[in-house]
Amino acid sequence: MNLFNLKFLSGLFLMALFTSVTYSTLFAQDTKEPIFMNQNKSLEERARDLVSRLTLEEKIALTVGDGRFLRAVDPITENTTELYIANRNAKLLIPRLSVKTTALTDGPCGINKGPAPEGAKDYPYTTAFPSSTCLAATWNIDLAEHVGKAFGNELLEYDYDLVLMPALNLHRNPNCGRNFEYYSEDPLLSGKLAASVVNGFQSNGVGATLKHFVANNQESNRRKYNAVISQRALREIYLRGFEIAVREGKPKSIMTAYNRLNGFYTAEIPEMLQDIVRDEWGFDGLYMTDFDGHYGDALAKVRAGNNLLMSGSMQEYNELKKALKNKTLDESTLDKNLFYNMKLKLSSPSMKGYKPSLKPDLAAHAKVAREAASEGMVLLKNENKTLPMSTQKTVAVFGKISYYLIAYGTGSGGVRSLKYAVSVNDGLKSAGFKVLDDLENFYTAYIEKIKKDNLVPPYFDNPKMRADNGIKGNQAPPHFKERLVAFSEEKSLSKSEIEKYESKSDVAVITLGRSGGENYENGYLPITQIEFDLVRDVSDVFHASGKKVIVVLNVGGVWETASWRDYPDAILLAWQPGQEGGHAVADILTGEVNPSGKLPDSFPLKYEDVPSASTFPGEPAEEPINSLYNEGIYVGYRYYDSFNVPTAYEFGYGMSYTSFAYSDLKLSSTRFTSSIKALVTIKNTGNVAGKEAVQLYLAAPSTAIEKPVHELKGFAKTELLLPGESEQLEFELDERSLASFWSGISAWVADKGEYEVRIGASSKDIRLKAAFNLPEDIIVEKVHDVLYPNFILNELSRFDK
Repeated sequence: MNLFNLKFLSGLFLMALFTSVTYSTLFAQDTKEPIFMNQNKSLEERARDLVSRLTLEEKIALTVGDGRFLRAVDPITENTTELYIANRNAKLLIPRLSVKTTALTDGPCGINKGPAPEGAKDYPYTTAFPSSTCLAATWNIDLAEHVGKAFGNELLEYDYDLVLMPALNLHRNPNCGRNFEYYSEDPLLSGKLAASVVNGFQSNGVGATLKHFVANNQESNRRKYNAVISQRALREIYLRGFEIAVREGKPKSIMTAYNRLNGFYTAEIPEMLQDIVRDEWGFDGLYMTDFDGHYGDALAKVRAGNNLLMSGSMQEYNELKKALKNKTLDESTLDKNLFYNMKLKLSSPSMKGYKPSLKPDLAAHAKVAREAASEGMVLLKNENKTLPMSTQKTVAVFGKISYYLIAYGTGSGGVRSLKYAVSVNDGLKSAGFKVLDDLENFYTAYIEKIKKDNLVPPYFDNPKMRADNGIKGNQAPPHFKERLVAFSEEKSLSKSEIEKYESKSDVAVITLGRSGGENYENGYLPITQIEFDLVRDVSDVFHASGKKVIVVLNVGGVWETASWRDYPDAILLAWQPGQEGGHAVADILTGEVNPSGKLPDSFPLKYEDVPSASTFPGEPAEEPINSLYNEGIYVGYRYYDSFNVPTAYEFGYGMSYTSFAYSDLKLSSTRFTSSIKALVTIKNTGNVAGKEAVQLYLAAPSTAIEKPVHELKGFAKTELLLPGESEQLEFELDERSLASFWSGISAWVADKGEYEVRIGASSKDIRLKAAFNLPEDIIVEKVHDVLYPNFILNELSRFDK
């Protein structure tokens, strides 16, 4: 389905025209204006009035698929064989009430509508922003909000009401293919970034959707597996990011996940949806199910509090109709649920009379995308000040991905409607570097051959992948267009061929790339022998002539680096950086931008070091039914730092072209009452301007309950500091910052004892420390005793003998 086809403009015009006159014409003969039309009434009053005017058939139809079976409307999702992509514009459903479908689209890297038809002119293109993981690596909540505002403006001007993002499931395991859509291994960093993005979106009047709620941390058997998680790990790790985003971002919608949680489908757990999220967190928006998750029970989903079953099926429609007849569902339950649906519709810009321009400022948004991409890139290695480098150099650019940027991952989180994506090679040329034409021709010819041959990439050439994707023979299916180059083998080069290019250049840049995405555990595909040989041989040849080698990693998330990182002189982690990726890489390599990104995830020395490696994706491994989260609270750095497991690069790590001094740590008190403030001064002690992401970790007493050695409790990004310039940063710790979750009494409790504030440049690079005392235990908050696991877990402990 391509909703932005030749009918796009005319359809939107008619819809806008109808919306602008509907209230004045439909009710012109009424002597009393209906409440739902009265802008002076509260949104809640108007929504309730609108629900009261719906027929029973309309109530069922609006609950199941948002009117999909009420009358003939376009389908909501596009079936690409192995997954669905949500994208549609508004359609009028109930003329007498001016009720229309909610116009929505997928994210998180950009509006994911259909690509431009061949030869199309003036197509409404969209911006491909950096991946969520790249955005998290900025550690900059203001920049995240800026990205949200730009993205939200495109939604507004293209007449969308709701975007299905941000996604903020935790990076539990690097194999998960959708990790590029998510932020971090840490719930505080994830929640704060997601809240900022939501605030940016919703400043435009459009709505944002938190997803996939909750524990959607794998793709294996993703619609049916059961995540088994202790109450404590749920509260402290997997629910915490969502809680922060709900409290601070106030999203208009939450999407439940496909999977089960402790025995029940997430969409069927009223204790989670009602007791925790609405009652404890104060969520006042709409719940929708994930799309085409036709598992479980429609009645259970509705009674649990889901307001919208997406994308809806006739089976679900009939199930609710029967339940109403049999009195296992009362109409009042539909009324309560539809209140949130109508509230969302009435609050949309189009229902308020906004006329979309259909022409967002894509040039301005590209600048935002470039800024976010460059600030999210992480400099992992820079021996002997290899970087930045002068544009006077001639660069030998190696690797097929140098000429084919992986701007985002695959599936519903991609962007099919972008106008361009700048490759690393093109970015270098645009910055003024000279590149080798013959090497460029060599790789571009190889890429064209991959596309022309259209062979099934090795990763997908197995019985299960073939069956999932409808592959027959050796030809790749049409929906593999974006995957062919990324998943095909690297081109091998002999040392003699490399020597030919070395003789004509001053420096080498090698780009290694990985894609990944929905429906697959392909987030951590190891380096291949061809890639390893390329890095080693290029390094050997160039080093023999006294020349430098730089590796750029165009990957979705955590990747293995330990086996090859000693070869190159510099390593830049570029992530999946959106359409401006090549420009952003060049900005870093030239020093136009001083790198300030820091890792939102720990990079292990080897996959086996990951705390969930032995249990991921579950049992049985081929088609897991149960996924046991035996690592408990020890996810990411909480594990590596607490158990003294060495990493390739630790959480929060990232290099700069300048240096920063941390000094003058001051606490507002040495005795905690209701809160405590920490002040620290950061000074640029180097020779170039730069930003620093400063992290506050808290080490808490473990007398009453086991805790990690320390946890991230605050972070801040400095302004761009000139050489010699300083900035004082302030952090505040409240009672909740000190608390751990005691499942035995279902409460957040701050243990009495000594706490240590640790200010660092990473989780292992702690620069300053200061202590304070909590004289007595504090029960910070009593909460609902719900979501107990349905299996006994053998959770990891620091104190096991």
